Amino acid sequence: MDFNDWEQEQKWLDLVTEKLRSRIIELEPEVDQLYGQASDIRKRFWEEVTINTSTDEDFEETFFTIKQQAALLSERERIHTLRKQQWKNLNRLLVSPYFGRIDFQEDGENTREQIYIGVSSFADTDGMNFLIYDWRTPIASLYYDYSPGSVAFTTPGGQITGKMLLKRQYQIRDGKVQNLFDSSITIGDELLQQVLGQGANTQMKSIVATIQKEQNAIIRNDTSKMLIVQGAAGSGKTSAALQRVAYLLYKHREHLTADQIVLFSPNPMFNSYVSTVLPELGEENMQQATFQEYLEYWLGSTFRLEDPFDQLEYVLTAESAPAYESRLSGIQYKSSEDFLKVLKTYASWLAQEGMLFHSIRFQDRDLISGDQIKAQFYSYDASIRLTNRIALLQEWLLQELSLIERKERYAPWVQEEINYLENEQYADAFQVLHKERGLFDFAEKYARAYEIIHKQRRGDEGDFDYAEREEELLRRVIVKESFKPLRRSVKKMLFIDVQGLYKQLFQEDGMYQAMTNRFVVPALWPEICEQTKEKLSKQELFYEDAAPYLYLKELIEGARTNTEVRHIFIDEGQDYSMFQYEFLKKLFPRARMTVLGDFGQAIFTHATSLHGATSPLIGLYGEDETSQIVLYRSYRSTREIVEFTRPLLPNGKEIVPFERSGSKPLLIEAGSEEMRTKRIAADLAALQAEGLGSIAVITKTEAESTEAYDRLTAHGCEGLRLITKETPIFERGIMVIPSYLAKGVEFDTVMIYDASAALYHRESERKLFYTACTRAMHRLLLYTDKEWTPYIRALSQTLYEMEPLHE
Repeated sequence: MDFNDWEQEQKWLDLVTEKLRSRIIELEPEVDQLYGQASDIRKRFWEEVTINTSTDEDFEETFFTIKQQAALLSERERIHTLRKQQWKNLNRLLVSPYFGRIDFQEDGENTREQIYIGVSSFADTDGMNFLIYDWRTPIASLYYDYSPGSVAFTTPGGQITGKMLLKRQYQIRDGKVQNLFDSSITIGDELLQQVLGQGANTQMKSIVATIQKEQNAIIRNDTSKMLIVQGAAGSGKTSAALQRVAYLLYKHREHLTADQIVLFSPNPMFNSYVSTVLPELGEENMQQATFQEYLEYWLGSTFRLEDPFDQLEYVLTAESAPAYESRLSGIQYKSSEDFLKVLKTYASWLAQEGMLFHSIRFQDRDLISGDQIKAQFYSYDASIRLTNRIALLQEWLLQELSLIERKERYAPWVQEEINYLENEQYADAFQVLHKERGLFDFAEKYARAYEIIHKQRRGDEGDFDYAEREEELLRRVIVKESFKPLRRSVKKMLFIDVQGLYKQLFQEDGMYQAMTNRFVVPALWPEICEQTKEKLSKQELFYEDAAPYLYLKELIEGARTNTEVRHIFIDEGQDYSMFQYEFLKKLFPRARMTVLGDFGQAIFTHATSLHGATSPLIGLYGEDETSQIVLYRSYRSTREIVEFTRPLLPNGKEIVPFERSGSKPLLIEAGSEEMRTKRIAADLAALQAEGLGSIAVITKTEAESTEAYDRLTAHGCEGLRLITKETPIFERGIMVIPSYLAKGVEFDTVMIYDASAALYHRESERKLFYTACTRAMHRLLLYTDKEWTPYIRALSQTLYEMEPLHE
């Protein structure tokens, strides 16, 4: 780089930094003043309002005074929030005002415009001349998508074409230009080398300075209802997705807020790992949840639910169990697209016959029997949809309860209730009565006035006896309160025996075939049926049953929907079944879906293929509404680690390593378990001494993690953290973690606690082993005191270094 260029760039940086500081100084008193005004209005709110409801005019005047005061407070708070956000953005820019620059000349124009790109926009005092452009602006897309030459970008007003005359990138620290690169096709490897060479952090970082062209296509896709991203381990798919959230919030800021976006993440710890990316870019965090949390919300009060990690633990550890093969067959079948079709067919069959209902019982007797409910249901026109008939049935039940309630007022139990009411209970009952003043008070006063008038007309002299009237009202209140739980259960549709209906599916072959129009049942079907029914009888659900159960429930009762959410993001999308996708589509009918995953890391038995023409996800919204993007380049790990891990997969040769060199993976072969543990403990101490602050000892299962933690602690290792599925926060240090919980995060060093054939020998565990190894950024160490896993024995010995240990 020419020295004069460097000097000019530093002068420009100094100018921009000075203007930023000036604007921050201007804003600070304004932010404080607006905060003070809002606080003052809030404190004095009722002092400024005179409450007067004597007349209709006074009431109206009071109402409008309150409304005016509330509007004033809301406006002050809105402006304060806006100014505070501007102030935060400026302070964020002050650290590193921009990271890129393009020189652009529009076709038909003679002027050359210098576009500096940063994490947010900053305009000169006139408000027209932009000193820094937000990375999400249309013109900034040129920086990510093109090399110098002919370019084009799309704006709300149409496409603009021209020439990019220069593409430059910067590293700026403490007001100084540290590094300067002129780039061509990609965001320069020099900058990426330095960023990727840094240590792992407790939170995922913003990647706006190093977004690659293929990642930019993910971020700015604004047309597809379904965006599927199949990305190799470490390809930046999750990072790109979070920048996509920031882009959507920026582009649609007038209509879209952070609480209208939901991220479904693999586990609670992952939520903390990604929690700082959006605030780093000046945006609020979107809503975050796991699918298990949603299942617990709807089914947790009825069943004890198995979670996906318990299911996986069973798959990985119960190979010798008698019912193991039938359980695996059940997991595969119940998660399949075929079973999804089965449930839809079953719901159609139920519209004609086979519905099951609970009797509505009160005081150990049937008020309305299940058979009566069933007869009423099938009395409706068969052409009416199942869910609409259920709604009609619900309305009928509420009407029937109202009729029964009136008759029940004169039942003996009501008189007993009245006789044994304590004074306090008596007062409470009348308090309930008087809450419904519009009905009871008016009726009571009317009745009393009516009786008095008629007594006067008849010439009766005696006082009107109110006791009978009060008893009548009291009966009404007692029965009404007693029937409230019945009404509530009808409104919640608890009269439908959903558990019985799901259990009914798992009957003998002939019945199943009649109900579902399926003539072929899966392997080991009788055993699958018995396992399922046994679990249901204990009020428990296998993980593979939870989504189908909820899906069937909604096919019958009608789908619950959330029309506020506009975008849903699903990370580790290969680990979701088609049931879960169908369910999320129904739950969020107005939302677009972004699915991120890697079929190479499909560690669950129910995994869904994401990419290609045969992916079942394409049918969810249709081919025209679906876009697929594949990320082949892996950025997380060094070239040596990627070259070691990619042959572990059948299609691994498609993965392209980034040119960042390091040491080859080291395979350490110990003579005994004790030697292996001692060596791991010694290596941990050495790695910490090197300054590697993020180290993961990765085991296959939770049970092995507990064992490893205990052994290493006994060997003097300090500062270890045992990670479980309940661990809420991702922190730096040494973690002992099961392989499946390490998904989605990265570490400076990964140590595979036991890479033996005894642990990893089945073909179904290959992807689990691959996932564990690909968590490493800089160093990968593997240990065994037995025979190496066949996945390693099949690798070329040129891909790793071997170190045998001797006594």
